[in-house]
Amino acid sequence: MEVNDELVSHLANLSRLHFNEEEKNEIREDLQRMISFVDKLNELNTEGLEPVLHMSTEVNRLRTDLVQGSVTAEEALKNATDPYGHFFTVPKVIRK
Repeated sequence: MEVNDELVSHLANLSRLHFNEEEKNEIREDLQRMISFVDKLNELNTEGLEPVLHMSTEVNRLRTDLVQGSVTAEEALKNATDPYGHFFTVPKVIRK
């Protein structure tokens, strides 16, 4: 697979990133190196090998779930600067 400027521009658009020409060239070269590495892995004979689902045979030991007391909505919102009903309000951080 060849990484060209059109692909880099498409990926940048999907990820909402903006690059200048120098950055596009650098990213194109990095992507090409990554794809070359994966292509190299495709040369390996994996016939008869089972896929690895987990890196370890260990099993998680989870604690039992205990129901314990919790705070009421009024207690939780007691120190909120600008509550909205039973919710916290926070400043908008996403810009378009």
